[in-house]
Amino acid sequence: MKLPNPFIIGSGPPGTNYQVMKKAFDEGWGGVICKTLSLDSSKVVNVTPRYAKIRDYSNRVFGWQNFELISDRPFDVMLAEMKRLREEYPNRILIASIMEEYNKNAWEEIIGRCEEIKVDAFEINFSCPHGLPERRMGMAMGQDPELLGEVCGWINGAAKVPVWAKMTPNVTDISHPADVALKAGCEGVAAINTIQCISGVNLDTLRPEPSVEGYSTPGGYSWKAVKPIALAKCTAIAKLIARDYAGQGKSLSGIGGVETGGDAAEFILLGSDTVQVCTGVMIHGYPVVKNLCGGLQKFMQKHDFKSIAEFKGKSLPYVTVHSELVKRQRDALAAKKARQGLANDAEWSGEDFVKNADSMAVNR
Repeated sequence: MKLPNPFIIGSGPPGTNYQVMKKAFDEGWGGVICKTLSLDSSKVVNVTPRYAKIRDYSNRVFGWQNFELISDRPFDVMLAEMKRLREEYPNRILIASIMEEYNKNAWEEIIGRCEEIKVDAFEINFSCPHGLPERRMGMAMGQDPELLGEVCGWINGAAKVPVWAKMTPNVTDISHPADVALKAGCEGVAAINTIQCISGVNLDTLRPEPSVEGYSTPGGYSWKAVKPIALAKCTAIAKLIARDYAGQGKSLSGIGGVETGGDAAEFILLGSDTVQVCTGVMIHGYPVVKNLCGGLQKFMQKHDFKSIAEFKGKSLPYVTVHSELVKRQRDALAAKKARQGLANDAEWSGEDFVKNADSMAVNR
């Protein structure tokens, strides 16, 4: 897939119907991922309120919780709208986010029907942390490597276009399920989906929030607060790809708290090929892509980079294990103590004057 820029509308409300996806293309997004589809939308029932905003001390939205489910629109309706988009924007990247239960026939059917309308790729939602895991979908699959590998095998056996596996961060080591998905034939992975959370408790009502008839459920946490976690998780996957899949064309789509071109540059410097934005669009609107592109271009001009490929993964070699930091610091201190000569005139000593002079002689 060749995108006009690395910015993709991530799966969620910004890709929920024809009008909003059209708006994304018109504003200049490099690609659009539709809100996650399943064959039987009648099982998807949303509630309201389903979002909660967490603000910092300056009252800016810093975190965002949701327990919104996948698309509740009929599969045939979404497919017809995506077909219309495909016809109206033949040169733009349209990706189908899909999810199904543990049913090989269902996965094969949804893949075949999406390919009929010529989607460019699939993103497989193995990571939604709420609602769907109760049906052994979403995060429930992404947290079970054996199940994940089997389902990825079904998907890649049926799909004729590239497949990304969207990873859950709600695991100890995200590189393990990512490796399982890549070994099963996925062309790439996307990370991270939201982090399981409860936004807070109302201290007047004593009920957790967001509250639906006085009750709540853990949801997914996104936006600026998760960016450091997302960078670490993406780094682990990028190192896996560089070490075990070099030269195989495997890709990484970075997700998590991207608001500026500088944020995007950080993900790319740590190995991401593309960057997805979902919550950012819900806060700033679709035109934010212009600021993202402008900020990334400014960063590239500052460092004289002519292409994204020139700096993709450039910071990755500098992320290492803690013992390596200890060794490097110890070696640097030893080298400083063992340096030859004096650093400046203030270091001359009356007592050791001859020794000082000798320390700077080339043939001592």
